[in-house]
Amino acid sequence: MNITQEKTGNLNAVVKIKIAPADYTERVDKAIKEQAKKAQLPGFRKGMVPAAHIKRMYGKSILVDEINNLLNDTLSKYIADEKLEVLGQPLPKTDDEKEFKWDNTDEFEFDYELGLSPAFDVAISSKDKFTQYVVKADKETLESRIKNIRRSYGKMTNPEVSEEGDVLYADFTQLAADGSVYEGGIANTATLRLDQVADKKILKTLVGLKKDAEVTIDIQKALEDAAVIAKVLNISEDDAKELKANFKLTVKNINRLEEADLNQEFFDKLFGEGVVTDEAGFRAKITEEVESMFTQDADRKLSNDIYEQFLAKHNFELPDEFLRRWLKATNEKLTDEELAEGYDDFAKNLKWTLIENKIIKDNSIEIKYEDVVQAAKAKIDMQFRMYSPSPLPEDQLAQYAVQFLQQKENANQVFEEVKALKTFEQIKSVATLEQKEIDYDKFIALDKR
Repeated sequence: MNITQEKTGNLNAVVKIKIAPADYTERVDKAIKEQAKKAQLPGFRKGMVPAAHIKRMYGKSILVDEINNLLNDTLSKYIADEKLEVLGQPLPKTDDEKEFKWDNTDEFEFDYELGLSPAFDVAISSKDKFTQYVVKADKETLESRIKNIRRSYGKMTNPEVSEEGDVLYADFTQLAADGSVYEGGIANTATLRLDQVADKKILKTLVGLKKDAEVTIDIQKALEDAAVIAKVLNISEDDAKELKANFKLTVKNINRLEEADLNQEFFDKLFGEGVVTDEAGFRAKITEEVESMFTQDADRKLSNDIYEQFLAKHNFELPDEFLRRWLKATNEKLTDEELAEGYDDFAKNLKWTLIENKIIKDNSIEIKYEDVVQAAKAKIDMQFRMYSPSPLPEDQLAQYAVQFLQQKENANQVFEEVKALKTFEQIKSVATLEQKEIDYDKFIALDKR
């Protein structure tokens, strides 16, 4: 067997593999004998089919399979032995002039295109400067979080008169153009959350209502969202999008979620017995929790700033034409338009992956299984804290994490997140970070720019 490599550009190469009968005959004969042992053919007992008969019937297909297996093994070994850093996978070159007899006497030659990873260095120093924002809870954000927590532990009441934030249980009846009930029209009984009403003028007509009160509303103008309209009227979303009609809303009941009182019983439910004893302590705890969540947002922005700056700093080339062909070859449904629109983002993410891998390798950074488990636990804990500030018990959190990681897709995702985290930690340990306090509302505005 003869293998040669020819550079066709800075980041492109062609590997030529020549295979003689001596390279594949033994493999093919062995495969034929194994097939004969397993074959069940009319006129022969199982395992007693002559190898010559199998060769006559299936020899060509077996030869094709073994040549393909030999090529894959040979190419993989060659890339590993030569320490070639390839991007994507090798692409076979088609040559219409080459014709093979496939009769076990052929000398085969196959060519494979390779896209090579560029050689580059990643320089990290104190000259790399980034702003590390310390996000503080502004009054509006804090009050909103406190209100949501108090409502989560509150109780449902049925007041006589509706207010903003209430839920109306009502009959909805479609009206004709003249205001009369539309015969054969839509009629349904459902709940309507007043915080879903988009039009402020319509919202005012729904505040101050009592049981049995009737109001006419333009359903599209009131709710705007086809999914909400569909749920309220019990129709499909497609029908909801096309619906243009007024509805008579008749109040059957008013529901209100009252906020929990700021008392010791409430504090103990949230934080454990005796941890918080007054409103000041409660607000301090919620502020701490909210600003802890803001820390994640600030870390996310810092990571994004590092990502953008390091991509700009390490502006190396990729074998773009090869990668475009590889993407088309491995994604049959990918159109030329989709490729043109998405390639720049693909190339950007690939460059970052190469930078990331270089930092991991240069600094001998290990990613252990315990790191992945801890990251999964943190992810699950954060999801639960969105609904309750009370943490999950450690044993339960660990159990959820193990179950989560049993799915390969989840495990790969968390592994990549840990890898990214360790990369950013390495950069931050060397670069210069300048801390700056900022209110949450100003941070959000900054982050949207």
